[in-house]
Amino acid sequence: MFSFLLSVIVISLSGVMLPGIMFAVTIAKSYKSPFAGAQITLGHAIIEIPMMLIIYFGFAPFFKEELVQIILYLGGAGMLFWLGITMFKAKTRVVEKGQDLPYNSVTAGVMTTVLNPACYLWWVIIGSTLIMNSLEFGILGFVLLIPTHLLCDLVWLSAVSILVYKTQSVWGQKFQEWLFIACSLLLIGFGGWFLIKGFQLII
Repeated sequence: MFSFLLSVIVISLSGVMLPGIMFAVTIAKSYKSPFAGAQITLGHAIIEIPMMLIIYFGFAPFFKEELVQIILYLGGAGMLFWLGITMFKAKTRVVEKGQDLPYNSVTAGVMTTVLNPACYLWWVIIGSTLIMNSLEFGILGFVLLIPTHLLCDLVWLSAVSILVYKTQSVWGQKFQEWLFIACSLLLIGFGGWFLIKGFQLII
């Protein structure tokens, strides 16, 4: 059991620690609260736990359907463009005036999960293997898999949000604005990638 849970931690951290959509939004939201990472993890869990249950009960092939993937990629691309543009427009308002983005952290966690096709594909391809391995230990293995995986998200995103919140005062204004620009471009870049993937599936 220990080796199984260790594999869950290593594989989960390898995914969550890569700079991506949730990482970018976490940085932006952490300007206002050191708890942004924890709240984003909660929103993430609201979508991810049902996803784990769906795969556990044998519905993973649904996410492999081409039409489903096209809808996920194109819908996700549109929303990521919106998130990226919103973040870009808000950079001065957040950095100079201390205002926040127009959505709370839990909502951000939900949006960056449900609108991210890579998340579904990660669970279908990699996560389903973890779930399959958990069956070796019966229902207990699956029950322990859920909090172990989510704890990795919580620890990493909380560390990011606390670091950003505690150190933002020592950053120059220009650096902070460029950080917002980088995060918004990261979101737009992922949106472009999802758009291309969606059109490739159509063609």
